[in-house]
Amino acid sequence: MGITLVKGQKIDLTKGSSGLSFLTVGLGWDPVQEKGFFGRKRGVNIDCDASAILLNGQGKLVKDSNLVCFYNQVSGCGSVRHSGDNLTGDGDGDDEQIMIDLKKVPADVEKILMVVNIYQCVERGQDFGMINSAYIRVVNSQNNQELVRFNLTDNYGGYTALLAGEIYRQGGEWKFNAVGEGAYAAHIDILAERFQ
Repeated sequence: MGITLVKGQKIDLTKGSSGLSFLTVGLGWDPVQEKGFFGRKRGVNIDCDASAILLNGQGKLVKDSNLVCFYNQVSGCGSVRHSGDNLTGDGDGDDEQIMIDLKKVPADVEKILMVVNIYQCVERGQDFGMINSAYIRVVNSQNNQELVRFNLTDNYGGYTALLAGEIYRQGGEWKFNAVGEGAYAAHIDILAERFQ
């Protein structure tokens, strides 16, 4: 079990771990349970999409290929890969994963921001107040050891996107920041525009 962080906390991922080069960032969530007929509980069908935005030192997305999401599953440099789209969030464990090869991340990329947005949130009238048990975790892909976990426990009602966490480069080391910030964006492309 890794270190559990709270919003705003930062941790060094690579200090003392010279061999750490492959990370898996797991994001998970569950739809809230609504009472249906005869008191049975059922989950609302919510399609959350995890994405990674590769940013330069000024916090800018400088290339379209630096947005890794359900429709662009590999960054242009090949350092970041998306596991594929989970349409419901049902089941245990990570709903979507983003794999990062730290040695392949180009020198001009200083930060990899992990975000989640709700697909067709406007059409379906959905927001993150309808999500339970959201988290982001970072795992050493080489031995499957969880390094850090951040449970997103704030009330995100009304928000249609979440800036969950970021992996960033500082002084030759890779670190993790538990961001946990809500945002309004009907699509990942709209969210990405904030960084152009």
